[in-house]
This record gives sequence, structure tokens and C-alpha cells, in this order.
Amino acid sequence: MPAARKWSSSSLSETSPLLPSSASIEMSSNTGESSSAARRTVFLGVDVGTGSSRAGLFDEQGRLIGSASSPIQIWKEKDCIEQSSTDIWHAVCTAVKAACSLASVVPEEVVGLGFAATCSLVAVDSDGSPVSVSWTGDARRNIIVWMDHRAVNQAERINANNSPVLQYCGGSLSPEMQAPKLLWVKENLKESWSLIFRWMDLSDWLSFRATGDDTRSLCTTVCKWTYLGHAHMEVAREKDSHSMEACGWDDVFWEEIGLGDLVEGNHAKIGRSVAFPGHPLGSGLTPAAAKELGLLVGTPVGTALIDAHAGGVGTMESLPETESKDNVANEEAICHRMVLVCGTSTCHMAVSRNKLFIPGVWGPFWSAMVPEYWLTEGGQSATGALLDHIIENHVAAPLLANRAASQSISIYELLNKILESMMQERKVLFVSALTEDMHVLPDFHGNRSPVADPKSKGMVCGLTLETSEKQLALLYLATIQGIAYGTRHIVEHCNSHGHKIDTLLACGGLSKNPLYVQEHADIVGCCIILPRESETVLLGAAILGAVAAQKYTGLHEAMRALNAAGQVIHPSEDAKVKKYHDAKYQIFKSLYEQQLSHRSIMTQALQ
Repeated sequence: MPAARKWSSSSLSETSPLLPSSASIEMSSNTGESSSAARRTVFLGVDVGTGSSRAGLFDEQGRLIGSASSPIQIWKEKDCIEQSSTDIWHAVCTAVKAACSLASVVPEEVVGLGFAATCSLVAVDSDGSPVSVSWTGDARRNIIVWMDHRAVNQAERINANNSPVLQYCGGSLSPEMQAPKLLWVKENLKESWSLIFRWMDLSDWLSFRATGDDTRSLCTTVCKWTYLGHAHMEVAREKDSHSMEACGWDDVFWEEIGLGDLVEGNHAKIGRSVAFPGHPLGSGLTPAAAKELGLLVGTPVGTALIDAHAGGVGTMESLPETESKDNVANEEAICHRMVLVCGTSTCHMAVSRNKLFIPGVWGPFWSAMVPEYWLTEGGQSATGALLDHIIENHVAAPLLANRAASQSISIYELLNKILESMMQERKVLFVSALTEDMHVLPDFHGNRSPVADPKSKGMVCGLTLETSEKQLALLYLATIQGIAYGTRHIVEHCNSHGHKIDTLLACGGLSKNPLYVQEHADIVGCCIILPRESETVLLGAAILGAVAAQKYTGLHEAMRALNAAGQVIHPSEDAKVKKYHDAKYQIFKSLYEQQLSHRSIMTQALQ
């Protein structure tokens, strides 16, 4: 049996810079010795997160049989956060080879491969070599990481144009999206701008690096580039999605914001063709890529997904056995669910048959996750990263970390134990009540949804001079609750604009924390389904490979076949718990209103 996996606050860690990607490899396996005579059908998923590249191998039942990860470099300088595509590719190859070796999977058994990655922005020249997007001029640093906020000013100027495309982004672009970042580079790094031949989302670049096919994904282009995927609605369907000409770019928009040169050459620099996620690219793996990955030439590769969306694909059909996946009503039932992809940040993914315009929430995006469904995408820019920040910057953290290490548990598990003890000591009725005097607005990296305010700041109400471990535990709990109130705010906002969400599905590193999940269930008032497989982003990527290999007729069929439910968490039935959280939720919303008032007062004072 493999060693028990310890969960952390997020599936990613943020350090700057990391050691080279070959410095360490983390591996796990859910399989014993395999017979070389018995050939299996294996689907391979690759996920490049903020801190590591990971590879996972899945069987025909969607069960993980082996995985490995390798760290990647990251540079952070104030609002500028950068990575290297060369380093990432090396880490991908290391992780894939390690996973295959650990699970005793031979190249012939891998029938399909899919990539998922953060929505980071990659710049390469005509030879595919990296071009710097950094003030330093370092050519290695050719990726603007998804969480980079250098382009806040550019985003504000773009939003001031009120282009019609913005209605499909919740009414405004975030500085985390690609158009503001592109404009920043053009305005600040003119030499690099002149050298760049292709701008690509990271997951599309990985597929391109593997196959040589420059076809982009409807997921990346629609969600992060203002591409209007519904332009294909009448001319393309999943079974006939190959080589789709890019007909969804709004050229007027690019001209208006000062990036009209990206329209040249039939949009060659940003994507001349797009396809549904999972569409087979080119002739599969090129000889060079196959050698580097240790796989067979021609192995099918599916059009990619953003990592959060891959988590949605790997989770959304994870239903308990009591619910049938085969009935016709399921086409509508999927619209009652929201997937929380909980890692460094959290994405809130819901689909609908009809397009729903929701102010402050990204979308509606046609076919950006599940083909022929409209995607609504809420989000919180810092969740796992926020919990890490809160803990690591507390004076009690080093001592607590040492205690956790001596018990062979994570610091978060230890904090949960401390809270349980405090509940007994203080004789409170439920653990949540420990924070009656402490309230957190979790907007430490701005608010992505539903107020869409990148200038929003974090707030903590109820601090004292106490610096004990117990005080840190309370701050940790209040932060979890603040994040959960943010999710409730998103769910209520979506439902008030046409959604009918009544069930949550959670995946990612934070979903492994039972306190985090239970607080979300109690605060939102929905049951939360945890998938059977914890590595749902890897599963979603692997599903792309399964579809590319034509093992299924389409993405949704593959989801139904390979998703499976695990534990179901129900909200508390105690009316006092609901009353308590309803009260704290009102305080949560008032904190942002106070911040707006404070901002206005100070603006007037400085005039």
C-alpha cells in the first residue's frame, strides 16, 4: 500500500525562486507489480500548476494508478511574477517518466495524453525560443504567471472602452486575463514585443510543444482572451470540431485597446484555429517530444484545458451511486452543480444550457469546459495562498510547525486539533462559534468575484495583542470562514441571476482539509460531494487524452464514465449553526462596504 498522503492548505506552494526542476520528485502509486504480458489501457494527464508540474496515469475506470511531480521555478518581484517555459517542459518530462516508471506503465499502454495548466501567458519567437517578458531582460523568464497583477492600469483602461466583448467576462476584464498583460508588454517591453511570434496560454503551449499543432483550446481563448466561442455555435459540433477556423475574435476590440497588430496574419500570434477540449491535435506526439517524454511517437494529444477547468471536467459528474448517470434528465441535472477547484486560488465552475449574464462573474463562456454548455466562472484569487500567508506570517508558526513535524502531521491538521480542544475548553456548542469576535474579508489579492474589484484589500476585525498558538488557530478558522462566506456570496449572486445551484463538488488541495469542507457546507447550506479520486485536475487532463484517442464519442461521455463520487459532506442541521453563520455573513459583507467608504474618504482627503 502507498504511504498515506498528507494534505496541505493548497495543492501548490509559492516560493521564489525554486530549485531546478530536477532537484526533487514526489511520487505516489496505487498499483502493485504489473505483468508485462498484460497490456493495459492507460490515460495520461499532465498538470502544470504554480509550483510544480505533475503527471498522473489513470485506468479505464478513472482510477489513479500512479503519479509524480517535479517543482518549477518562479520569480516574484512585487506585482511581477514570472516563470520559464524551458524549465516547465523539463519538469513535465521528468514527472511523466517518473510516473510511468513508478506505475510500471510502458509506452505502449499510454493511449492518450492531455495537458492542463494555469492560465499563464507564454511568449516565444519564430523558432519557438523563449522571449523575455521581464524587466530584467532574462530570456528564461518568458511567462507572465496567472496571478501577476502588473497590468491593473491596462485593465482599467481597457474596461473604460465598454467593448461588447466585456459582457462575456462579467462586464470587465481582470488584470489576470491576457489582454491587459499583452498591452503592458507592448507599452513597457518594446524590444520583446517586436520579437514575439506567438502568444499562448500555457496549456496551449504545452500541447503545441508536444505536437507542433498551433490549434488553441476554446477553454483558454474564450476564458482568458475575449474569444467569442459561441461564434461556432451554428457551424461546429463536438464530433466535427477539427481545424476550426478562428471566427470568434472581435477585431474592433483589439484595435480599440491598441493591440490591432495582433489581428494581422489572420490572428497568427494569438490563434488562427481553435477546437473543443479533447480534440486530437496534429499527428500526436512528435518524434522529439515522444523521446523527451519517454512515450511513443504519434500518441494522441487532446486540445488542452486551464487547470481549474480540468478540475471541473474531472469532478462534475462525480455522483453517488444512488444517482443515475444515464437518464436523460442528467443533461439538466449537471446545471444544478457548482465545482469548487480549491488550490492556491479557488475557481467556482457552473454550467447552463442558456447563457446567463452575471455582473462580476466571468462568462458566460460557450463550450469552455463542457462542450455546448455555457460556463459561468466565479473565483477567489487567494485561498490556499491566503491560508499559507496567514499562518506563515504569525509569530507562533515556527513552534507550531515543529510540533506538527514531531507528530508527522501537517500544520493544518494540528490547527484543527487545537480548535477541537478549544471548543471543549471554552464549552462552546460548535467549533465555528470560537470566532464570534473575529471576522476576515479574504480579499488580500483583490476580489475576483462577485464584486470584481482588484483593488479590494484584506481585512481582519478582532485582533488582540495575544500571540499564542490558540490565537493563530482562531485566525486560521476565521480565514477559512471568510473564504467560505466568499463562496456563499458567489453562489447566491449566481442563483439570483438565473442559476439553480444546490450542490457543490470540491476538489484540489483544500478539499482534503475536513474543517475547510465542513465550514463551506455549513456556510453555503449545500451538501458537498468529494470525488473518489483526489487528483481531479490530472484526471480531467487524462480525460482529454481519452477523448483524443477516440475511446469516447466526446468529453461529456468520458466524464460520465471516468468521474466517480467519494465522501458526501452534509451541512449541519443545527439551527443555531445556521443562525450564527447568517450573522457572520452579514458582517462579512459589511466589511467590504466599510472599505469602499474608507476608500472614498481618503480619496477626497487627497484631492
